[in-house]
Amino acid sequence: MNILTQDIQYLPGVGPSRKKILETELGIETFGDLLMYFPYKYVDRSRLYTVKELTGDMPFIQVKGRILSFETFEMGPRKERVVAHFSDGTAVMDLTWFNGGKFAKKTYKTNTEYIVFGKPTIFNGRINVVHPDIDPADGFELSGMGLQPYYYTTEKSKKSSLTSRAIEKLTKVLVEKIGNQLPETLPDFITGKLHLMSRSDALRIVHYPKDARELERARLRLKFEELFYVQLNIVRYASDHRRKYRGYIFNRIGENFNGFYHNNLPFSLTEAQKRVIREIRQDMGCGRQMNRLLQGDVGSGKTLVALMSMLIALDNGFQACIMAPTEILAEQHLATINDFLKGMDIKVELLTGIVKGKRREAVLEGLRNGDIKILVGTHAVIEDTVQFAQLGMVVVDEQHRFGVAQRAKLWSKNTNPPHVLVMTATPIPRTLAMTLYGDLDVSVIDELPPGRKPIVTQHVYDSKMTTLYDGIRKQINLGRQVYIVYPLIEESEKIDLKNLETGFEMLSHVFPEFRLSKVHGKMKSKEKEDEMQRFVSGETQILVATTVIEVGVNVPNASVMVILDAQRFGLSQLHQLRGRVGRGAEQSYCILVTNNKLADDTRKRIDIMCDTNDGFRIAEADLKLRGPGDLEGTQQSGMAFDLKIADIARDGQIVQMARDEAQAIIDDDPTCEKECYAMLWNRLRELRKTDINWAAIS
Repeated sequence: MNILTQDIQYLPGVGPSRKKILETELGIETFGDLLMYFPYKYVDRSRLYTVKELTGDMPFIQVKGRILSFETFEMGPRKERVVAHFSDGTAVMDLTWFNGGKFAKKTYKTNTEYIVFGKPTIFNGRINVVHPDIDPADGFELSGMGLQPYYYTTEKSKKSSLTSRAIEKLTKVLVEKIGNQLPETLPDFITGKLHLMSRSDALRIVHYPKDARELERARLRLKFEELFYVQLNIVRYASDHRRKYRGYIFNRIGENFNGFYHNNLPFSLTEAQKRVIREIRQDMGCGRQMNRLLQGDVGSGKTLVALMSMLIALDNGFQACIMAPTEILAEQHLATINDFLKGMDIKVELLTGIVKGKRREAVLEGLRNGDIKILVGTHAVIEDTVQFAQLGMVVVDEQHRFGVAQRAKLWSKNTNPPHVLVMTATPIPRTLAMTLYGDLDVSVIDELPPGRKPIVTQHVYDSKMTTLYDGIRKQINLGRQVYIVYPLIEESEKIDLKNLETGFEMLSHVFPEFRLSKVHGKMKSKEKEDEMQRFVSGETQILVATTVIEVGVNVPNASVMVILDAQRFGLSQLHQLRGRVGRGAEQSYCILVTNNKLADDTRKRIDIMCDTNDGFRIAEADLKLRGPGDLEGTQQSGMAFDLKIADIARDGQIVQMARDEAQAIIDDDPTCEKECYAMLWNRLRELRKTDINWAAIS
């Protein structure tokens, strides 16, 4: 039996009651779970300080000395503060307990030597350590301590005496128990080439490192292994898919594409657009099914590239469809495509939840008999009732709402799966794209169409609103329109909506000469559509809204975006909102309004927004500030994975390294049968049996 699968209850020092807390509070059920419960920080315990050396701004320290006496101070009914006066002969310091003082007085004796560990502060002119760690001094060895690990705990676990220190002690028992019984999970040809330490050493050292250098090496080994198996799985899946599915060969460029290019193209393509169209043409003509992610910033011209790709499908006798995440966005795509194709004999139809009855029947019939060449729709498109005569190309807008499982549904719409182009307006840093969209090839449109002026972003404090209103008035008098966005966060939804309603009233008084629209997610779809329409047509000059306008609507005349309480928005959200303006030829502005009490990371966010319009830089910064968050919640690739130690935001180099190794192995053994890689395929199978939902991508 594998020692790591043993029930945590049977580890000395655990037992039934601790087992329950470990399971419910920390998710630790087996020996393996505890071993993989990594420290979140380390503190250097390799030296002793004297009390005399201590200052109030030092990090954690340790001192050797004796308790001289205890004092108790009443702090209200049934509450007391216990203070121990502690000295090492150079000076006296205080140790303070607000909870657990009775236990301290009972446990620690005066005139006995102890090692005290904690963070020093100054209180009443004396060095003070609150809730210190105290250990007997006899048998204490400095050098053996090295860096002390710290583990995440919860209030509940602490109350049951499962503190960070207690977890450290349990882990120590476990590491000694296991010894060298841990099997290796990476073959020599990888560990040797990359100079990685063994798995056994890495897992021991990550809990008990002697110094920072050793710790770094252990963490590198563990991070690499974690990311390598994620990448191996993705690359294996993509390779299988390519082998299994032949793609339609679209090698004809005919009257649809050429007619559009010569007669309808509203402006010349950027170099980036031309490059991406070449990549797509290559994919469609080589005989394998295209699975490509098209990344581009807001306004970079992705829709045009997608349309030209669909026209290639039409030239080869096939139909195409484009799927959007919302009805309003689907309607916008329909309007844009019809506008582009004006005067061309191409039938384009809409299929969303609101297309019902006879109209729906007519659309379904037109798809079956091949009259409809391009279908624009929402997820309604993948329903079984929707049958195409010959579907050859699918464009999916806003990928994060559409995973592998749904893409697979599309493949069943024809004998061969259609070519798939996935568009995302949220630029994704390369390493993240490599992991989340690993089964897709990536194309990037990294330049804006000519004539676009960069949006000027300014930060304004809410004490300067009068000046801001004057600026808005000036813009509207020049014939422009303005967005004013209020935050709407689920936790404070009621208050936020109230703020918006009150704000709308107030703005109506501030701007009596202008007409205002308001839009929020709690309105009925019809109401929302009508209000949006009034703004799009120019009937109203100011749109007061929540973030429901983040994706979608294109109003070229809107040149000012005011975001209130901007400190409450994430970077990507701010960038998406900013992209709603700057779509016409006029200079556009984005105004970020905050209070003047800003936390450091908030200030960083605001500064980044004012410094750059580059969505990729912003996405990179966002990832670093927020971390990848819950990747499972936004699973682009349909692949859930729970990273224990690696961080995609910060470990970009290791992601790349892992990807290269995985790719080389799959290139050498595409069918996963070679004996020399048996260890890898067995380990991958093991991992797929655990709670990691690898099946979603298989």
